[in-house]
Amino acid sequence: MNESSVTEDLIAPEPPTRPGHQRESAMIILRHGADAGRRWSLHREDELLIGRQDECDIALPDRQVSRSHARIFWENDNYHIEDLKSKNGTHLNGEEVNGVARLEDGDEIQIALRFKLAFVDAGATAPLTLDDELPGLRLDMETRQVWVNNKLIDPPLSLHQYRLLHALWESGGGVVTREAIINIVWPEASGEGVSEQAIDALVRRLRERIDECDAEYRYIVTVRGHGFRLDNR
Repeated sequence: MNESSVTEDLIAPEPPTRPGHQRESAMIILRHGADAGRRWSLHREDELLIGRQDECDIALPDRQVSRSHARIFWENDNYHIEDLKSKNGTHLNGEEVNGVARLEDGDEIQIALRFKLAFVDAGATAPLTLDDELPGLRLDMETRQVWVNNKLIDPPLSLHQYRLLHALWESGGGVVTREAIINIVWPEASGEGVSEQAIDALVRRLRERIDECDAEYRYIVTVRGHGFRLDNR
């Protein structure tokens, strides 16, 4: 098979699947991340490499993702996913993948607990919810736009609000200390003149902006005595 034609198949967006329409190829759909909704066709002779580097078929530019994180391939009449000894792990339907796991229609793949991918098998009807429901918070780091439950926060976050949210996002669910927040949000201050109250006020305002799109879930969690962390849906 011509290599360029395979590459074009992998990156070309798929037309929406209508109810009752049977697919001839399997499909991977990005459900969570800046490019949520993007699709990749998957044929039996294909192998999809997932990772941070640009050369990957599914490139996820996030430092929590390993350069070569996981691969999807066809073997013994089924599609499989293999974790490539990634630093932050691959999960299938909430369970960590150790080695190789078989994929089934409707499975959810999580990469480093930051990106969610849906697997739709060949011949299956792709559920509309894959396109219509994108729960959680996601950032577009190039435009600094933020979506919550597929709703764009508008007007945009202030510079300090975005810096705080970006720091929490980059931590991958880990705690960001108050000292780190000062250095990231107010780098020009060098730790001087930034009070505890200023940090608390910024966190409170950021929570309010997120609540405009989703008031039923607490995304920013206070870890007493330590700092704050992002608990994404």
